[in-house]
Amino acid sequence: MTECLTGRCTCGQMSYRMTAAPMITHACHCSWCQRETGTAFALNTLIETDRLQVMGAVDYVMTPSASGKGQEIARCPSCRVAVFSHYAGAGRVLAFVRVGTLDTPAACPPDVHIFTATKQPWVVFPEGAKVFAEYYKSAEVWSPEALERRRAALAKVS
Repeated sequence: MTECLTGRCTCGQMSYRMTAAPMITHACHCSWCQRETGTAFALNTLIETDRLQVMGAVDYVMTPSASGKGQEIARCPSCRVAVFSHYAGAGRVLAFVRVGTLDTPAACPPDVHIFTATKQPWVVFPEGAKVFAEYYKSAEVWSPEALERRRAALAKVS
């Protein structure tokens, strides 16, 4: 990635800039993501929160999750669009950025499709796509560089 990715909410009062390439992009087909997004799956690209520069006010909303630990969704206080999330396991050190909020969402196609056991029956995966019925072993999917970045970020979780 030669340029930093940028994005924003619908009204533009909350925007962001990634100072590094994302580590991986998930298409999550779990029933929780379907309900929360109102569509067939959630498309999130993962980055260390300290590499995500957020401009404007953020409203954090805690929502339930299948794990029982919840998900903290960062929303624009004005238009209420969900821009990114934090999950309990990593706290606020990793951000799951909603790809649809990027100025160039085509820059982050899914690297992996997860929780496909509950996907909508009409969703068809491209030939060669990495598809998992549940989750996967990170060491089998992530690049060595991304694994190291994640390890370093998670070391900051207290």
